[in-house]
Amino acid sequence: MADTSTRSKQDIEAEITAARERLAANVAELVNQVHPRAVMQRSIDDARGFAATEFAAAKAQVIDEHGRLRTERVLLLGGAIAGVVTFVLLVRGILKGVRRG
Repeated sequence: MADTSTRSKQDIEAEITAARERLAANVAELVNQVHPRAVMQRSIDDARGFAATEFAAAKAQVIDEHGRLRTERVLLLGGAIAGVVTFVLLVRGILKGVRRG
């Protein structure tokens, strides 16, 4: 800071006004950052980004770099789904049998 004895009253007032404007802008920015709508929008944007990244990763598991289906992975996935369905149906059948008997 400059020596106060060499500054004029107008210089000091101008510095105070500039500092007040910077402070007001900083407070306004802070209020905007913590406003519930801003927080909600950032959360939505983060969720969309996460979902897009995960979708791209999942798609890369079944589509190769040339855009063709990776049949071995699709068949593996289909087999896994069939296995889960079979397991659920077996457990359901066993539980129905236990209830009747």
